[in-house]
Amino acid sequence: MRIAMIGPFGLHPKQTMRSRALGLARPLAARGHVVRLLMPPWDTPDEAGRTWAEDGVELRYIPLRGGVPGIALGLARETLAWRPDVVHAFKPKAYSGLAAAWLWRFHRDRLRLVMDTDDWEGAGGWNDLAPYSPLQKRFFARQERYGLTHAHAVTVASRTLQSLVWSLGMSPERVVYVPNGPGISMHAVSSAERAAERARLGLGRRPAVLVYSRLFEFDTARLAAALAGIRAVVPDVAVLLVGAGLYAADSATFRARLADAGLLDAVIDVGWTAREQLPATLAAADVGLYLMDDTLLNRTKCPVKLADMLVAGVPVVAEAVGQVSEYIRDGRTGALAASGDVAGLVGATVALLADAGERTRRGAAAREDIVTRFGWAGLAGTLEGVYAG
Repeated sequence: MRIAMIGPFGLHPKQTMRSRALGLARPLAARGHVVRLLMPPWDTPDEAGRTWAEDGVELRYIPLRGGVPGIALGLARETLAWRPDVVHAFKPKAYSGLAAAWLWRFHRDRLRLVMDTDDWEGAGGWNDLAPYSPLQKRFFARQERYGLTHAHAVTVASRTLQSLVWSLGMSPERVVYVPNGPGISMHAVSSAERAAERARLGLGRRPAVLVYSRLFEFDTARLAAALAGIRAVVPDVAVLLVGAGLYAADSATFRARLADAGLLDAVIDVGWTAREQLPATLAAADVGLYLMDDTLLNRTKCPVKLADMLVAGVPVVAEAVGQVSEYIRDGRTGALAASGDVAGLVGATVALLADAGERTRRGAAAREDIVTRFGWAGLAGTLEGVYAG
């Protein structure tokens, strides 16, 4: 089967096309399908026109010509010229949404069009968070409604998105749940690799709590309060910060709150980490913390970073919002607390830090659970059924 996957942007700095689209494309290619990703690299325009291959998947950055209409039409035409059996559009917004609408209107009888959504764009979603203009907000919301109801099938990354697409009028059998798998390698980090990484980070024998987040999904005052509560009971705890906030202001605000709480001396700020290094860096921690406000946007999300921590063998204490409860089995692979329950987060984290055996058991169970239920190879098998119709 010839499968074209199209997206609204390139592989970086945004992660949907690398983590989700390419994550699904690799095992499909390994199963014998011919898979091509086509994307407009408007974040990195110097890469326009580039074609290359990764793990049996062909990737193409289309030329950026003709403004929005020209780029969208170019994406549709390059896709059509490749003669795919299936076009899987990732996100119903912007360029991929426009290209998918054109393909649906003029070519739906000659190919199968599948739309994917891993976020909510309209009211209560990104339109309420991102700095879009009023015109962009109206346009993206309209694109979302159209794209999710004008396709042969829709794949969704979360149960909440599944319900939302049903509410738009799509019949349940045409809406298929395909959650995210990890965005990092799923190979197990050995004890020797973990020890070497802990030494590199200067952790020594200190217990380490991992924060791996873009920081916009919650009020960072709550995270600072939780970390302060943990340190009050575990004075030598280290706070391992990996990655960076989506918005610079969020990172600055969080750092100020850590300073106000007297926590800066406990922080090891790793910052951005190469994908190849991430498994060992995450595995160096003893317990992860993952917070989410209970908002519609967060309920629709399928957090790859949470899956990354779990597949690295880190038991995670998290707020039970949306998809988080799908990834963490409370008391078995981590611990769950209600959103806003700082005392619950502190208590569960302190308990795990105090019990090395339980940490090891839950960490191993977390890794096994993610590999079994959320491995990309199994998710690609679900897609084959979607593509076959």
